[in-house]
Amino acid sequence: MEAACAGCRPGGWNDRSAAVPGVEACREDPYTDANLTDPYPLFERMRAAGPAVYLEKYGVLAFTRYAECKDILADHATFINGAGVGPRNLHREPSWKPQGILDSDPPVHTRMRKAMNTVISPRGVRALRAGFEAYAAELLPRLLARGRIDGIADLAQAFPLRAFGDAVGIPREGRAENLVRQGAMNFSYFGPEDSRAQHFIDRAAGTFEWVMDRTSRDSLAPGGMGAQLWELADEGAIDAQTAPLLVRALLSAGLDTTIIGIGNALKLLAEHPEEWAKLRANPRLAKFAIDEVLRFDSPFQSFFRTTATDTEFRGIRIPADTKIALFLGAANRDAAQFGPDADRFRIERDASSMIAFGNGIHRCVGQPITRLEMEVVLTWLAEHVERLELDGEPVPFLHNTLKGWESLPLRLVAA
Repeated sequence: MEAACAGCRPGGWNDRSAAVPGVEACREDPYTDANLTDPYPLFERMRAAGPAVYLEKYGVLAFTRYAECKDILADHATFINGAGVGPRNLHREPSWKPQGILDSDPPVHTRMRKAMNTVISPRGVRALRAGFEAYAAELLPRLLARGRIDGIADLAQAFPLRAFGDAVGIPREGRAENLVRQGAMNFSYFGPEDSRAQHFIDRAAGTFEWVMDRTSRDSLAPGGMGAQLWELADEGAIDAQTAPLLVRALLSAGLDTTIIGIGNALKLLAEHPEEWAKLRANPRLAKFAIDEVLRFDSPFQSFFRTTATDTEFRGIRIPADTKIALFLGAANRDAAQFGPDADRFRIERDASSMIAFGNGIHRCVGQPITRLEMEVVLTWLAEHVERLELDGEPVPFLHNTLKGWESLPLRLVAA
């Protein structure tokens, strides 16, 4: 284990707040290019510093250990979502968009969650498998025949945009141009609103309007998952203003995390041929591999919660209406939970306790869809691709919240 946070010192809050005994103040910035590219050395230092550190640059308590992050996520009454899951406090400042399922608490969240669970039911998810497998059987042989591909544009993005986009029933035209950029903009608000976030906001100009228009009742294909949400509005389970927000949340649930998850899986398996050989020998390990990918490189690295009342957590007094940061990417590498080899990628590990999808009532409602899409892709590749190799230098996707790849040159060698 590395020494406590370099640049951290005993102390606590910044100049605007009272000192917090026992909390180290950290001058390091998790959101630099270098730390976003490889955050894990800093995460190790932050975990070693204590149950929390105080990020001086951002004026926020940050939690990086597994136990603390899991417990905070489970306590939705104390650590709430309704003030926003980014650093902006929506109790004091308006949101840039109507608040949806991510930025809500019970009872509003309960109604939204029930509607989403009705559509993303175990039976409903099982019904998606045939369509996903059919598109995999169409797309992946073409990529294998080409041999050299960009694992992101050609596969990680192409597969869910088509397969899950069709399942939702959103029109095909414009998906690639709008949905990916809109997702990157949306999740920019989960982190610091700095020049990096502004880049994604500027790049996505007009996409929110495009998405909301295509998630209206008249734009969605009959029988699709999006249309099912509108049927719930007709029944009075949700209102007409909430329906398009939930369709967009549905798209996010099956696209954004999935794109990054597939891309991260491809890179890790290409970098670890011994793990690829294990998956080739037993494609049923795909489910274990998915958990390990999501643990090892969590698509969502960090986001925020807000205290509902004055509280004491792990001996730290936190005033009401205070933002705190949770670094799930750090928690999922915590050796206290995952063993001394937590920084090793190993697909046979039992990583089912990872919290890449969160925990408690706000646990990602779409995680079964992400798992199914990743399983279909990885199983097909394991059965048909003998070697999965890097064919150039990957380009990291530098984002304040998401950890993935902009470009991933790959070589596929048929079995």
